[in-house]
Amino acid sequence: MLENLGAFVLTAVFITLVPGQGVAMVLRQGLMAGATAARLSILGNSTGLVVWTVASAVGLSAIFRVSPIAFEILKWAGVAYLVFMAAQTLWSLRSTSHNFDFDGQENQTAGQAFRVGFLTNITNAKAMVFALAFLPQYVPREFNLTLGILIFGLIWAAISGSWYLVLVAGINKAHVWLQTPRVRRGLTAVSGVGIFILAIGLVIAPAK
Repeated sequence: MLENLGAFVLTAVFITLVPGQGVAMVLRQGLMAGATAARLSILGNSTGLVVWTVASAVGLSAIFRVSPIAFEILKWAGVAYLVFMAAQTLWSLRSTSHNFDFDGQENQTAGQAFRVGFLTNITNAKAMVFALAFLPQYVPREFNLTLGILIFGLIWAAISGSWYLVLVAGINKAHVWLQTPRVRRGLTAVSGVGIFILAIGLVIAPAK
């Protein structure tokens, strides 16, 4: 289990760093509703990750017990999605528009702020596919699948939440930094290449 931890953390970091709706949501909340609302939204966002993790742990454990070939099908579906996401990320470099729109002010209750983050992730196809297709890949055959998925899922939620909290802590500087075209394009390029490398690693990884 520990042998797979480093590879998983690297994967989770790349997935978290990919510019997308999660980053946009956190920056919007921080700039429009304030740091407290942003932190509650991050909590909601991480809760969404935990929900996907539990769904993966409970559902996939049952499926794999009945049909071992389902694991291979899911593996290759995951590889295909990683390649697609890498290509899509790199393709976005063609566009010169890499800015988020931050206009206006909002007053949100704690429940509203939490709900913003939760709905952002529970409707995020990237989070769903990562939980269903990739979390199981890192659980060794001899380790309990359900427990392994839960452990890796919680680590994933911690990595995601930590990164977003860093953004909130320096929200003004982070906003300016991420709006810089060179930084946005560089982060996008690194993320795209990194995801593609992870897809290759998934292909050549020995079967469980």
